[in-house]
Amino acid sequence: MNRAPASVWRRPVHFLAFGLGSGTAPFAPGTFGTLAAIPFYWMMASLSLWPYLAIVLVASIVGIWICDRTSKDLGVHDHSGIVWDEFVGYWITMVAVPFSWQAALWGFVVFRVFDILKPWPIRWADRRVAGGFGIMLDDVFAGIFAWSTMHLWLWFH
Repeated sequence: MNRAPASVWRRPVHFLAFGLGSGTAPFAPGTFGTLAAIPFYWMMASLSLWPYLAIVLVASIVGIWICDRTSKDLGVHDHSGIVWDEFVGYWITMVAVPFSWQAALWGFVVFRVFDILKPWPIRWADRRVAGGFGIMLDDVFAGIFAWSTMHLWLWFH
């Protein structure tokens, strides 16, 4: 069971790291975090490629600090409620994917599969890279794998 600290509601950095509170879900916080990223994708989907990529890049870089700070404050490396990395991983999954609710849900499923199964190098990054960079890296890799899958799917359909 996910034990979210009270600081999530008092400290803005923790609130962001916990995906605007979505990471406080009592079970499957990563899944809830990814679901919470979908409305933001919906808002970003109308952007052209470069502004979308810029937002994802900034969210990734800021995410390293947000996740690192929160992890250190809580004294737990990659607390299950830290889901900012899921937000970014999902947004990477959806780069240059035309918006539709079907595509948004398919991207959700594909990203969650890679994030849960963690094929190499995702598992390697999850186990070997420390700090905020490590927290973010495995989900960036999962997002890249899911992005590749989404674009293969789009290419064939």
